[in-house]
Amino acid sequence: DCVPVILTLYVCFLPYSRCGFQYVFVRHGKDLHLDVEKSVVLDKKTDFFWKFNETNNVAKCAFNNDPVVFDKYEGRAVLFRQNYSLLLKNVQHSDSGDYTAFMVSNEDQKVTCFKSLHACASSDPVSPVNLTVDSVSGSSESCVLAVTCSTVDSSIHHSFRCDDKNCSQVKEKTFKPTNYSSSLIVYLQQDFILCNHSNQVSWEYNKIKFDCKANTGKYKSNDDMNDKSTLIYYSAQ
Repeated sequence: DCVPVILTLYVCFLPYSRCGFQYVFVRHGKDLHLDVEKSVVLDKKTDFFWKFNETNNVAKCAFNNDPVVFDKYEGRAVLFRQNYSLLLKNVQHSDSGDYTAFMVSNEDQKVTCFKSLHACASSDPVSPVNLTVDSVSGSSESCVLAVTCSTVDSSIHHSFRCDDKNCSQVKEKTFKPTNYSSSLIVYLQQDFILCNHSNQVSWEYNKIKFDCKANTGKYKSNDDMNDKSTLIYYSAQ
């Protein structure tokens, strides 16, 4: 997995000088599209380049000529002549690194950098989450709901006190993360308790809605794959 790294923007003359920071994340196996935000105007004495890690040329474009993709990236990279953006296909972890778009003057070797960034071929999509009710106690007016949010390698436990108007967190029992490249949280949102599992390129969630006035121990489950949620109603009388 790739640890998030600062993406650096440069306005460059030889040598490059730093001018900003940016993050770019792409899922392993997907395509990476890198834009040039400034206007690029070439003439007979200038060439435009995309370079990887300062030493590897990805693609170039000269005045009134079609873009050229260098051998290592042939079939994987596309340089678009109309806006000088770069498309890198089927990104692998080895493609993580610094990408720089710049223009070189053939006359005085002046380098003008339009954009430089660090791209991270991030971890695979996160696994789905299970949000389960461990116990329910209390009355029809006020109930305590203990829940567990779990993935294939992590779990988090919370208790919430709910009435017919709202819920509040009681306590957090344990938190056992084993995957530090993703985030696993439980939180309140309106009438729902949500479990969210996410990283830089994907997310999964599940949710429950608590109803203290329903029949004791009765619940209704309704899976909806479109919103990745399960609606469960519990009561404790």
